[in-house]
Amino acid sequence: MKKHFSFILLALVVMTATAQHTLPLQGNIVKPTDGHIQYVGRISFQNPERPAWNYPGVQINTAFEGTSAKLICKPGSGYFMAQIDEAEPFKVAFRGQRDSVVTLATALPRAQHTVRLMYIIEGYEMRPEFWGFVFDGPVCDAPALPTKNIEFIGNSITCAYGNEDTYEGDHFQYETENHYYSYAQLTARSLDAKAQIVARSGIGVYRHYNGPKTGTPTTSMSTQYDYTIYATDVSLRQPGTLEAERWDFNRFRPDVVCINLGTNDLSTRNYDVKLFRQAYEQLLRQIRGKNPKAKIVLLTGSMLNGKELDVARKTLDEIAENAKKDGDHEVFRFDFTPADGSLKYGADWHPSLWQHQKMAAELTAYLRALMQWF
Repeated sequence: MKKHFSFILLALVVMTATAQHTLPLQGNIVKPTDGHIQYVGRISFQNPERPAWNYPGVQINTAFEGTSAKLICKPGSGYFMAQIDEAEPFKVAFRGQRDSVVTLATALPRAQHTVRLMYIIEGYEMRPEFWGFVFDGPVCDAPALPTKNIEFIGNSITCAYGNEDTYEGDHFQYETENHYYSYAQLTARSLDAKAQIVARSGIGVYRHYNGPKTGTPTTSMSTQYDYTIYATDVSLRQPGTLEAERWDFNRFRPDVVCINLGTNDLSTRNYDVKLFRQAYEQLLRQIRGKNPKAKIVLLTGSMLNGKELDVARKTLDEIAENAKKDGDHEVFRFDFTPADGSLKYGADWHPSLWQHQKMAAELTAYLRALMQWF
């Protein structure tokens, strides 16, 4: 990516202000309903003035004429990566109970500028909301989005759990999860594609991490995939709630769907291979039903090894082969190289930033050939 630093040291000032302003916000307040704003990802517009989501990878983009930009979100929404024009992306945070405004840029040359945002953590606890922008000039049309579409369905690996940590003995912290540098987003940017993410740490195909051998059907991906918002408890799906909103699959039609699940199902020894296979086959049918024209790639890696890796590979090979026998010739298989520590680990033995880069390089090459995206 080309980077321009001629004004960036002066232009980018990352700071958090509070919601209790002594004076009203000065400038052009751009509401979330403004047609110049682009959205990518599973976002609920039940309240169009306050779009909500909780999966990582949601993108909010626009452009403006002027010299400064501010972002308004619900206090406690969490972390974003922001990029002004083609400058180096930087992290901004909404963590305090009163923090609702972040300055993204100031002292820019008076000209047209782009603003790109990506939500980079799992938001099911923080329940983030976007409330708008403040510019010192008029809002403009954002640059056109890529036309290629990839959907990534996964667990903590896809979320980028702990990828900014460098010690495997550390545990989860929001500060060290940065989905912007996940293999999924790195791959999408390399292929000039939009990415939609349906991923949550701990989730499985038939049971969540260390769940009972019989499975945890109320928390499996099958119970989540059809909905806009991830629900930590299916009882939250009461009529009228965000968790009850079914996703409109016409809003994002992937050219290819990459499924990276199974690590949690097989990560502790009390798993049932038959139940795992049955649940995966059911999930594949569910995904195919919603995406009839997409290629679907079944992934393994990069955290499994030994017997469990063999089980995962054998099971997914058989599922893909059976799909072809049943007439679906657009189901494929791909294995990441298992992590061996040579690229270090992130928190709780998860892939490091360097491991994500390796995974992205492997998957980019595979998808480029599969999709003929040259």
